[in-house]
Amino acid sequence: MALTYTPSPDLGNPCPDFTLPAVDGRTYSKKDFQKNKPLVVMFICNHCPYVKAIEDRLIQLGQDLKSQGVSVVAICSNDPTNYPEDSFENLKARALEKVYPFPYLHDLSQKVAHDFGAVCTPDFFVYDSDLKLAYRGRLDDSWKDPTKVTKRELYEAVQSLMRNEKLSTNQNPSMGCSIKWVKNG
Repeated sequence: MALTYTPSPDLGNPCPDFTLPAVDGRTYSKKDFQKNKPLVVMFICNHCPYVKAIEDRLIQLGQDLKSQGVSVVAICSNDPTNYPEDSFENLKARALEKVYPFPYLHDLSQKVAHDFGAVCTPDFFVYDSDLKLAYRGRLDDSWKDPTKVTKRELYEAVQSLMRNEKLSTNQNPSMGCSIKWVKNG
């Protein structure tokens, strides 16, 4: 497990286009989430201990934001051959078991992860109502122990965007396992 931190965000960059299959049997594109509200895109997977540690908080985030009309989408871009826990079938089983309140997409080609510049799981991207990158940081201030969370940084960033407030450029990076890239050749 290689601990990876997200790089400094390129705030203001447009949200990349994507069209990916989801575990619910549908195919989703960026246009499916354009509602003049923020959009949260998170790169997660099934096997990463960092994602597992915050999974229930991700579900809560999804529920909280869904009730406000904010779209949240999860994408798994890991190599499913060398990491079978992250196969499409296993993503589907996990989403059903945990009742994910957001679409869980599979990026088998890994193109979408490359387009976003995703580097780890979890890696969070929050776009404003114009689909410009406004936040790329951590979920909260205690990845390992939910009882020690004092600040829901990602949630608070979305709330600020909903109030049309400009976010601070001082954002704490997310950290997790590196994305498991397919080895060529």
